[in-house]
Amino acid sequence: MAEEAMQETPAAAAAEVVAEEKAAEVVVEKAVEAEEKKVDEAAAEEQEEEEKKAEEAEEAATADEAAVIEGTGSFKEESNLVSELPDPERKALAQLKELVAAALASGEFDLPPPPPPPAQPTPAAEEPAKEEEPKAEAPAAEEPKADAPATEEPKTEAPPTEEPKAEAPAQEEPKTEEPAKEEPKAAAAEAEAPVPAAVEEPKAESAAAEEAKPAEPEPEEKTVVVTEEEGTKTVEAIDETVVPAASEPAPAAEAEAPAAAAAPKEELIWGVPLTGDDERTDTVLLKFLRAREFKVKEAMAMLKAAVLWRKRFGIDAVLAADLGLPELENVVFYRGADREGHPICYNVYGEFQDKDLYEKAFGDEEKRERFLKWRIQLLERGILDQLDFSPSGICSMVQVTDLKNSPPMLGKHRSVTRQALALLQDNYPEFIAKKIFINVPWWYIAANKMVSPFLTQRTKSKIIFCSPAKSAETLFRYIAPEQVPVQFGGLYKEDDTEFSTSDAVTELTIKPSSKETVEITATENSTVVWELRVLGWEVSYGTEFTPDAEGGYTVIVQKTRKVPANEEPIMKGGFKVGEPGKIVLTVDNAASKKKKQLLYRFKVKSSTESA
Repeated sequence: MAEEAMQETPAAAAAEVVAEEKAAEVVVEKAVEAEEKKVDEAAAEEQEEEEKKAEEAEEAATADEAAVIEGTGSFKEESNLVSELPDPERKALAQLKELVAAALASGEFDLPPPPPPPAQPTPAAEEPAKEEEPKAEAPAAEEPKADAPATEEPKTEAPPTEEPKAEAPAQEEPKTEEPAKEEPKAAAAEAEAPVPAAVEEPKAESAAAEEAKPAEPEPEEKTVVVTEEEGTKTVEAIDETVVPAASEPAPAAEAEAPAAAAAPKEELIWGVPLTGDDERTDTVLLKFLRAREFKVKEAMAMLKAAVLWRKRFGIDAVLAADLGLPELENVVFYRGADREGHPICYNVYGEFQDKDLYEKAFGDEEKRERFLKWRIQLLERGILDQLDFSPSGICSMVQVTDLKNSPPMLGKHRSVTRQALALLQDNYPEFIAKKIFINVPWWYIAANKMVSPFLTQRTKSKIIFCSPAKSAETLFRYIAPEQVPVQFGGLYKEDDTEFSTSDAVTELTIKPSSKETVEITATENSTVVWELRVLGWEVSYGTEFTPDAEGGYTVIVQKTRKVPANEEPIMKGGFKVGEPGKIVLTVDNAASKKKKQLLYRFKVKSSTESA
């Protein structure tokens, strides 16, 4: 029994171990299942949270508070001072200068001559043609002398034509005079072997010999005889025409050639010479180098193409032309400068909602061509009037393009828009410091995302897109509000007699459900004038005067009221102060859940200034 018990014990123990292992496996499986369940639940919660965030992001993207879409990376204009350039860029500039000098010397910047007009036969032109025909046949007439009399028949009339010298040039200029100048011909024969025999023969035979001479440099001799027709021709002069190597004018011409090569014609672009010691030359050449990533040959090709295009397009004539279209003055115009001093060019394509204006600009091919020239003229004048190509000057501009209510790119203006864009890209490199698109519709942003991968990082860093709700705020990042026209959210008005761009504007942000006050200290016997603007309004606004003296009465200058969004964008006010105190402007944003941007400025004028 004991042995059986001893035998059962290990078996039981083994069974217990197996049972425990199975139980452990069950526990582990249950634990794993529980853990997987937790992981699945966590993943589900995370997925739900991500979906929720995605939905919120989509709502935010489509909401009025859409974020500004800006090119990745930052851009800062590089220096145009040669001393501050890195060595590779300095070397590239020096190489480009050498290529430009060589191209100028070889005339590569000159337009090719126009093709000659098609020849129109005239009676005067037909006679030389008839005279040349026997000359072409003359070499064939040398071999069989029997044919010589046949070729002499047209020439038998030559002696009678010797008397009226006026007719001699019309038939065969030098040959009609040769019988009268046999002595000079005999002298010239020392250099030409066949001529002496011809001189000794009778006139009929000499005419036949003359027919056999076209192989010799006869045209040069003809020119000399004609020019000296009324004078006396010396033997030496004839030798000069026949043998240029022994002539004196030839060395003179050779001496003039190096002089001409040493002093090539000066070539200007935007009033800046392409060669020489002018420091502005470096600025212009650096534009082309930067546009081609400092690849010298590509920059040279771009520069050459730009100069030739300017000549073909007739830039000088376009600048002088009267292309003024008063209706387009609100479409493209220059106004003010950004915070760094760059001039600003505004493009307002929404103006073309006016059908009459659209037809005047793009109605037919002639009008579209005129519009293109007008646009180039405006750009050229802006460059000449507002840019300084000195190394430390302003040599680029900011462009603001308003896409609000802009016409679709399927209209009559499509071709001229593409052409203008291509011309600007190819011939005006590095003239844009920033390109800001405002009031951008969603479809334009989507189109830009498709094009963006094909743009260089340098180009993308200059381009900014912003939705209508963020347009003014984005402009103020680069342009002071006093420089921004009212229509784009700023305070600039052309007809403003009280304030100008020299009067700085203060910016404040009003938080949701909060109130902001502005206090203006007023002196005794003074007049306070002010103006303010809240972007989007939908706030309450009021003004009062509070005297400094204790017990003084507060004066309500403007009763507090709710200002709707469609009201006059700028509120102006003024108050004549009789005692020291302060003007208090109150803007209450309590009813809105959105932050507001407040712009204001003021002046305190003494009584004498007010008068």
